[in-house]
Amino acid sequence: MPSLSNVAAQNLQRLIADGTYAAGNALPSQRELADTLGISRASLREAISMLEALGLVRSHPGKGVFVTAGTARDDRDLPANPAGMRPEAIFQFRFVLEPAAASLVAADPRSNVDELRAIQSRLEAALHAFDLVTAAECDMEFHHAIARQSSNEVFASVLRQYETQVAYSLQLPFANTRGIWDTADEHRNIIDAIAAHDPAAARQAMQTHLLRAAGRVGIHFYQP
Repeated sequence: MPSLSNVAAQNLQRLIADGTYAAGNALPSQRELADTLGISRASLREAISMLEALGLVRSHPGKGVFVTAGTARDDRDLPANPAGMRPEAIFQFRFVLEPAAASLVAADPRSNVDELRAIQSRLEAALHAFDLVTAAECDMEFHHAIARQSSNEVFASVLRQYETQVAYSLQLPFANTRGIWDTADEHRNIIDAIAAHDPAAARQAMQTHLLRAAGRVGIHFYQP
C-alpha cells in the first residue's frame, strides 16, 4: 500500500500535469498544501523531496518550491538527498550489492520471473502515462524483489534499511525525460538474463543498468 507521502506526490504530480500548478510558478505554502491534501507537513516534505528528485519541482530556501516540470536540470545541481548521503556513494553501494543479488536469483531454478515481469508491466504502463511517481515506485519494487529472491536475507534487509537512499538514486534518472524508457529497457535485460538462468549475464545486466542510470544524471563512481 502506498505511503501517505507517495499518495501526496501522486496528487501533486497530477495537479502539475493538469496545469493547476504551472511550470515556473511557486507551489502554495506548506501549510496550505498540507491542508489541501489532508496530510501532515512531514509527509508533504517527503512528497516534495520525491518530486524534486524526479525533476518536477525545485526547492529554493527562503523563496519556496517552484514547478520545474519540462525544464532540463543541470547535472551539477542535483537536489539534496533527504538522508544526507552523496549520490555517488549510494550508486557505488548498489553496484557492490545488487549485481551479486541478480546473479544469485539467476542461479536459482525457483526464481520467480513472473513477479519481475508483472512489476515490469506496471512500470511500462506508468511510463506510457508519464506517471513518474508510480514509475519510481515500480522501480523500487523491482529492486526489492531481486534482493528478496536472492534468498540472502542480509541483501534484502540492507536494501530495506537504506530504502530512502536507494529510492532517491532511483528517482534521479527519471528527471532526464529523454531517457525515461532506458530504465525499463535495462530492467528487461536483467529479467531476460534471470529467465535464462545465466548468473554472469544477470550480474552484467545489473552492473550496466546501474552505471547507465548514474550516467544519465552525470554521476560517476569508482567501480570496485
